[in-house]
Order: sequence, then C-alpha cells, then structure tokens
Amino acid sequence: MRESRGRYAPIVLGLGTLARIVGEVRRDIGAAHDRDPAARGAPSAEILSSWPGVQALLVHRVAHSLHEAGLPVVPRSLSMVSRMLTGIEIHPAARIGQGFFIDHGAGVVIGETAEIGDDVTLYQGVTLGGTGFATGKRHPTLQDNVTVGAGAKLLGAITVGHGAKIGANSVVIHDVMPNSTVVGNPGHAVRVDGRRPEGPDTDWIHLPDPIADAIKGLSNRIGDIEHDVAEMSGSERPTAADVRALRQVRGPNPAGG
Repeated sequence: MRESRGRYAPIVLGLGTLARIVGEVRRDIGAAHDRDPAARGAPSAEILSSWPGVQALLVHRVAHSLHEAGLPVVPRSLSMVSRMLTGIEIHPAARIGQGFFIDHGAGVVIGETAEIGDDVTLYQGVTLGGTGFATGKRHPTLQDNVTVGAGAKLLGAITVGHGAKIGANSVVIHDVMPNSTVVGNPGHAVRVDGRRPEGPDTDWIHLPDPIADAIKGLSNRIGDIEHDVAEMSGSERPTAADVRALRQVRGPNPAGG
C-alpha cells in the first residue's frame, strides 16, 4: 500500500500541489520586488524570466514536491538542470519557507537536510553545507528573517536564530543567537551600535570588527603597563601607539539606508 501511494502520489496531489507552488512563487517574486533595488518597477514576468534566484527556487519547489511524493530520478534531474542554467544548487529534499530570495545567486549551494524559514535572504556564493560523512541532519537550519552575506559558509547541523545577520565571507560552525550579527572566520557574534538588526539589510560595510577591537584592547593594556612602569622608574612615559581602524565603522549606509 505504501509503495502504491508513493507511485501515484504525484497524480493524486497534482492540483493541490500546483496551487501551493503558484502561491509560493507569487510570494517569492514579491520578495524580489521588495529586496532587490534592480527589481523595483520590473514586471513580475520579467523577474520570473530573468532572475536566476527566482528561477532556481521555482524549479526547486516543483522538485521538492515530487521528492516528497516519492517520485524517483526526476527531482534530482530537475535540480541538476537548474544548477546548469542558474549556477544555484538546491537539493530537492531541502525545506524552504515562503518569501525566500537569492540575490544574484551564482555559486549558492543548499544541502539536503537544510531548513530555511520565511523571508530569508541569501547572496551569491553562500553555502549551507554539511560536515563529514554522517547521515541524518547535517546541514544548517535558518529561522525566519535571516540574512546571509555573499560568500558566507554555514556548515553543519547548526541553527541560525530569527533575525540574525551573517557577514560576507564569514565561516559559521556554531549556533547563532537570534537578532545577532556574525562576522569573521571562524564567525564571531557581534552587534551593530548596540542595536539588534533584523531584516534584509545589505550594509556589510559598517559591521563591527572583533579582531580589531581585541587588538585595540591589548594596545590599551600595554599602554597602561608602560605608564605604571614609567611612574615607578621615574622616567618619561613613552608615546603610546595609535591604533586606528582600517575602515570607517560609522557613516552613511552604502545600501541607501
């Protein structure tokens, strides 16, 4: 009975599945309108025909439905065709919520057991990958309203909490708390001006630099020690080294925010 259900499920669930996919794709196109400045003013037909992230997601939603129905070969074949055409690889078993948006998309990889919530944004080069050869849950889970910057690598069965931001080229191998920002390799949790960021904010220029902050802290401690030594020896205190950031940490948002 179970084998028969798997064989005929695509036919039995055809109309309901089609209606669900249409609704999901409509919201995916809306996400492109909302989060991609280049898409504002573009008709939905143009987005569907020209945005690789939207195209890859459309193919995935079809492939995922067929995979869930137990149809062999076809889901993986659709995934491979989509990869060749868009440069985006999404395993048919990956679970993706509504309002998902992949900007540019080239080089994005989403693994088999990855789970993505609603209103998530990924940029080009992002990997949601596994570690080792173990079976079972081995890819990241992204909760709602997560934003992942270009080139970031999220590895293993980790959970990225609601509203978190992952900076470009970060490597994340541990869980990320909700409403936090992670930068660096390995990823360090930081904050932006003490605020909890949420939503698809593309300002990756003004993120905190935990390594520079640590160096500055060490420099201040060395300066204090030199001051104490100078007082005890009666000599003149040496001039402290000036530690300056290599880039501005404040200023206008290059994304226009």
